[in-house]
Parts: sequence; structure tokens; C-alpha cells
Amino acid sequence: MADVAGYSRLIGIDDEGTLAQLNAHHAELIAPKIKEHRGRIVRTTGDGLLVLFVSAVDALRCAVEIQRAMALRNAQIPSDRRIDFRMGVNVGDIVEGASIHGDGINVAARIGGVSRTWRYLRVEPRARRRGGSLGRLGVAFESIGQHQLKNIQHSVHIYRVQLDQVATRARPSLPIPDKPSIAVLPFQNMSGDPEQEYFADGMVEDIITGLSRFRSLFVIARNSSFTYKGRAVDVKQVGRELGVRYLLEGSVRKSANRIRIAGQLIDASSGTHLWADRFEGAIENVFELQDQVTASVVGAIAPRLEQAEIERAGRKPTESLDAYDLLLRGLASVYKWTREGNEEALRLFYRAIELDPDFSAAYAAAADCFSRRKGFGWLIDREQEVAEARRLARRAVHLGKDDATVLCDAGLALAYVAGDLDDGAAFLTRALLINPNLAAAWLYSGWAKVWLGEPDQAIEHFAHAIRLSPIDPPLFLMQLGTAHSHFFVGRYDEALSWAKMALRELPDSHAALRAAAASCAACWA
Repeated sequence: MADVAGYSRLIGIDDEGTLAQLNAHHAELIAPKIKEHRGRIVRTTGDGLLVLFVSAVDALRCAVEIQRAMALRNAQIPSDRRIDFRMGVNVGDIVEGASIHGDGINVAARIGGVSRTWRYLRVEPRARRRGGSLGRLGVAFESIGQHQLKNIQHSVHIYRVQLDQVATRARPSLPIPDKPSIAVLPFQNMSGDPEQEYFADGMVEDIITGLSRFRSLFVIARNSSFTYKGRAVDVKQVGRELGVRYLLEGSVRKSANRIRIAGQLIDASSGTHLWADRFEGAIENVFELQDQVTASVVGAIAPRLEQAEIERAGRKPTESLDAYDLLLRGLASVYKWTREGNEEALRLFYRAIELDPDFSAAYAAAADCFSRRKGFGWLIDREQEVAEARRLARRAVHLGKDDATVLCDAGLALAYVAGDLDDGAAFLTRALLINPNLAAAWLYSGWAKVWLGEPDQAIEHFAHAIRLSPIDPPLFLMQLGTAHSHFFVGRYDEALSWAKMALRELPDSHAALRAAAASCAACWA
């Protein structure tokens, strides 16, 4: 049995958006996984599912894979908008007719919601025994004792599947770079309004961008930092997992025309607080407040940076606060990783351009939407959309020649969507010269190197991207690129190894399956 935790609350916040998300998860993930593991959907109940499997192993494996995939899908979604599934697995007798009935089904329906912890997956003893151990399913089981369930006469011994702890154990410690290194964790939204979550996330992203422009710093990419969103973290563990010396935590409060940003800098190796401060002002001074946070952090860990770098890092992206707000809303939609989210983001970016026709970041973000459309197979009018991607990217580069993120997104759109490979690669190279901490630029330039027939250089670029963003939700793109690169230089065993890594991240990736199959064929030829 599976249902959505807090479904009524989600519907109350955004009924259409929640239903769209739920339908997308069902069509793209849940139904295919159930079919893959020989399951049969017996009935649906709004947000709930009753599924019958041939064996407990199939049921558990299906549930574990769905929950892990949902963690990746949720990584960039605000915590108050996430769809988290409660699941219960039970072995029991059933009575089959038009539907199925029985005590075994009633127990499964009750045990999923025993704990309030997110990513619920609970099993009863026979399911645990038949499901096997950590080695068989890649999970551990923790007893949470006997429970008296509603309308169930006998008490039930329940086990929790330790998805989060297994994931934590799988992450190795990374070496600390030989220069000051920092990760900026998601800031807490203190506004009391879940709708302002995008604003808090946008503040963090801009602070990361500001810090990453300093060549004297090593800055972890946004995608890896945001995997900790909505979680209670151990700063020492985060420091080890990301391989950084310092962590920046904080909060954002936006009220009427005022904004307050609080931050604290922590030495991850010892947990010591090195610096804490609060910055407050009018909303129209938001960029200055961001600059103050960035400068204060830099001043605490790298005091001898050149003043010219500080000034360059503090440039305003736009004079229009409304355009900036639309950009942040669009980026929040992009990180939903759905077709609907991408379309909404593109609409918001176009509105930002209408308000500020010289807003280079909005043009680049819009161009990046077309890269995602091509990557996910969402193009409809190919000729028209390729032309539009080229127009947006060229305009972005014209307006943002010194903005690494603009050059990165525009460079990918030109190389990947428009087919202007030489220009796209050149802009990606310029982005890396401006901001060597930009993980996306290392990733995209790695693919450009693959397409240009320079696989050894591509491997170096992918390796740098992985180090800057070691737990990035789209890590498989870096692993897949590395697999392609090894294949093209004839290292088929290594290509196969990297393709398998990519498949562990995204088991349904056709590109990774093709790379693995080709590598196997070449090994055996």
C-alpha cells in the first residue's frame, strides 16, 4: 500500500500543481517500476495505491527503487511542495474477487504511516525475512517494535527500511582542497509563507555564484548543496561528504518591502562557529545585502583577495526587482525536472525579458530551457525551437560577456541544441576562465569535448565537475560523459564501469544502457 504524506495539505496549497506532479510520478516512475517488478495495481484511491506482487522480494525492491528515485526527483523541490510517499509492505492471506480483501491488506494499509519520518517505508517480519538482508536489497532494517494498529486485533511487529542511512554510508569522505573551500547550505525560509521558498533558495544561489567567482576559493555547486535541503544535518558529516573546510548556513525573512538575511560560518572539521551576522534592509537593496553576506564570508576565510575581484563579484544582474523575482521563480520551476515545470520556467523567463530587455541571465535561462526540452525529448516544432534557442543564446552572450553562468547556459544551447559547436565550446571555455568553480560549465564543456573528438580532455572536465558537485542529482550526466569518453579512446572496461555507475543513478536511462551495451560488445569483440 502507498499513499502521499500530507496529501490534503498539498491539495490545499496547489491542487492543480499537486495533481500534475502526482500524475507525472505515476506515469514516469511508479507504474513502470511496478510492471518491472511483476506487480499488479489492484486499485487506486486518489493519492493511494494497492499493489499485489508475486513475492516479498519483488515488492520490497520495487518500493526501495521508487523511494530512492523520488529522493532525486524531490531534491530541487521546496520541502513544503514535495510529494513524499508512505509505503507499507506486508505478507498475508487475501481473498480475491472483483478486488482483493483480507487482513493482510489491512495491515499493509496501516503500517506505512506509523512514523512521521519522511520517505516512509515499513515492513512486517515475514516481508523482512523474505526480502533478505542489506547485501540482497542494498538496504538495512531497523526494528521499531510492536504496534497496535487501528482496527487490527493483534499487535504487529514493524521494521523500518533505512533508506537514508544506507545512502549516507555510501558516500565516501572527500579530500580537502589546498585552498579555502566552502559549501553554502540552503537557507531557512523564515517568512511564514511557503510561497517565499523560491526567494530563499534564490538568495542562496546568488551567494554561491558570488563566492564562486573568487579564484582563491573552492566552492561546492548549488545542486550538491541543495541535496541537504529540509534535512537536519551534522556539519562534520556534510564537510566530509562534500570535502570542504567551511559551511555557510542561514535564514531569509521577507516581509512587505523589508528583507533580513542571517548567516553563520562554520568550520566543518570542528563544528566551531567562526562568524555570524545579520543583514537587513529594504527589498530594493537586496543585491547590496547579498554582496554584504558574500564579502563578510570572504573576509572571514580569504582576507587578501584583490579588491577588483570583490567589485566584479558584486555587480547587479538587473535594475528591475520584478524581473529578478521572475528569474528566481523560473529557476525554482526548472529544478522540478518536469515538462510542466520547464514550460512554466520558460514563460517566467520571457516575462522577465519583457520587463528588462537587457537582462542577460533571463535570456540564458530561457535558452537553457530549450536544452532541457531537447534532452528530455520535449521538442515539438524542432526547426522553430532550435532557431529560438540560438536567438536567446546569442542575445545572452551579447549582453553578458563577463557572466560565467550566462556563458555556460548559452554555450550549451548553442552547442547542443543549435549545433553551433565551435562557438558553444568557446563560450564554455570563457565561462571557466571567468569562474573556475562553476560545476555546470565543467560538465557542459566536457560534453563539448566529447562532441569535438577530444575524449581525454573531456574526462578531465567531467572529473572536475564531479569534485565540485559530488552529490549532484544529475550526477549520471557526468558519469555518462566519462563512459562515452573512455569508449571513444578504446578503454571499454572503464567505459562499462562508468556506464554502470550512471545506471545506478538512473536505471531507465537509454543513453547509459546504450553505452553499457556498446562497451560490452566491444569488450567481447
